[in-house]
Amino acid sequence: MRVIEKFVSINGEGLRQGELAVFIRFANCNLRCSYCDTKYSFIDPKYNDESIDEIIKYVKSKNIKNITLTGGEPLIQEDINVLINKLTDLGYRVEIETNGSINIKDFLNPNVSFTLDYKLPTSLMESKMDVSNYKYITKKDSVKFVCGSMGDLNKAKEIMIKYDLINKTNCLISPVFGLIKLEDIVNFLIENNLNDVKFCLQIHKIIWDPNKRGV
Repeated sequence: MRVIEKFVSINGEGLRQGELAVFIRFANCNLRCSYCDTKYSFIDPKYNDESIDEIIKYVKSKNIKNITLTGGEPLIQEDINVLINKLTDLGYRVEIETNGSINIKDFLNPNVSFTLDYKLPTSLMESKMDVSNYKYITKKDSVKFVCGSMGDLNKAKEIMIKYDLINKTNCLISPVFGLIKLEDIVNFLIENNLNDVKFCLQIHKIIWDPNKRGV
């Protein structure tokens, strides 16, 4: 498997924000978002070819319950389902951070939660979204809307309502780092009575330099 980096940190975003997790970041992505902060995962990526057993050995050595599989796009990684099933069989809580363009049906597992992006207009990748995924997500999952403009916020609300996402799953709104005023997002939530929608900052970018890797 093509592993860019492995490390232990806190979850910087998502439902387990602030909790310890082992991160496994894989190379390559099928999207090219305008604001991508992990371009090193697909532009001339420097990765190690690691076996599933090597990854499992690393995970076991850290004594951490939460495992986050990320990228790039982890669901395009060869044999990712084998790794997912081995991790869950061992009792780990696996979170998959996926970009919303890959159908998750073949990866469903009761011990796996998905943080599923919906790419808004600022990303330039909205046309790639697979909204059929919303048939499979539950309250253990989340849909994350990364917003860079008021237009993005309005589109996020439209999608939440169209697919009844607030009742079906967890809806997260995050800013494109440095591109939108944080108070504008809060005011939007207030003005639109968006109950049960969570505003999430990427706290790892507050604790460390925003460009620091391995955190």
